[in-house]
Amino acid sequence: MEISASHPQGLVKVVVAGDEGSSRLDRVLAARLPELSRSRLKALILAGQVRIDQVSIGQGSIGQASTDKGSTDKGSVFVAVRDPAYHVEAGQTITIDVPEAAVAEPAAENIPLQIVYEDADIIVIDKPAGLVVHPAAGHETGTLVNALIAHCGASLSGIGGVKRPGIVHRLDKDTSGLMVVAKNDMAHQSLSAQFADHGRTGAMERGYLAFAWGVPHRQHGTINAPIDRHPHAREKMAVRARGREAVTHYEVQESFAGRDGKPVASLLACRLETGRTHQIRVHLSHLGHPLLGDAVYGPHFKTKASQLGPAAQAALASLGRQALHAYLLVIEHPRSGELMHWESDLPPDLADLRRALGAAL
Repeated sequence: MEISASHPQGLVKVVVAGDEGSSRLDRVLAARLPELSRSRLKALILAGQVRIDQVSIGQGSIGQASTDKGSTDKGSVFVAVRDPAYHVEAGQTITIDVPEAAVAEPAAENIPLQIVYEDADIIVIDKPAGLVVHPAAGHETGTLVNALIAHCGASLSGIGGVKRPGIVHRLDKDTSGLMVVAKNDMAHQSLSAQFADHGRTGAMERGYLAFAWGVPHRQHGTINAPIDRHPHAREKMAVRARGREAVTHYEVQESFAGRDGKPVASLLACRLETGRTHQIRVHLSHLGHPLLGDAVYGPHFKTKASQLGPAAQAALASLGRQALHAYLLVIEHPRSGELMHWESDLPPDLADLRRALGAAL
């Protein structure tokens, strides 16, 4: 595949490689352009914004192809194909005219926040599970950003982009714990630099508590495995050789026995050296110890719940999310340079799970 732009905007060119997992036009484009949602790709196809090289199409029928022909590419003529199910072949060249997406400004919403610390430059939040950080497809309202706009007012405007004002890092919707948000440009620049460095040269540190299936063989270790978008499941990430560097350090804090008295789960303290999407979830699954309750990266471990005691089975069944909590945050204050340290106790659902796992069978 070749893409003529680093971001999917303007005229984008894709050469079908044949290894996309499907020959359908919409699915090939979804595999090659993960930044665009399937619904948007379908809309672009139906609108005639997707064209295929007429030479590679040949003289046969192409379903809903339009009769209008686009501009040439070194003499080639591209024909619009309006059928999302049209089957493409390896070697075919596709162009997509992607118009700039209009960005809607999030509205202020009166959503309660658990504020751990706040001053003129930063605000530290203990985010509950279930709260989306910033607006996205399917979650245009009810986000942390909507709550922050209501709390901070116009001071967040323009800091870090319209949809992500003040946001310098994020937690998954169903991950709970500590987040810091910038309240002005100076703080945003400083925090962004600290998170980009991930504590390699500075004091910034992020720590997570993770309940995982099984117990790693080593008491502490490092998972160094690159992460990229999953080749077939667009909503997932995966360890892939050509992915971006991803490093997670872990240490076993506790182990929990199952009904047969053998270790069945563990509590791990994890520290990030990089910040990839779903990093801890992907890395622990790759290690063979996915998170309890993780329906995306640990569904094949679901049957292990039968090895837990009754109380632990009940606690896990009621959890409804991956058992991951961002308990530690250390930063240098953007203005003063002071080292600031916060810790968050396990929320009630994970505290219940911990007690149940450790209870006598």
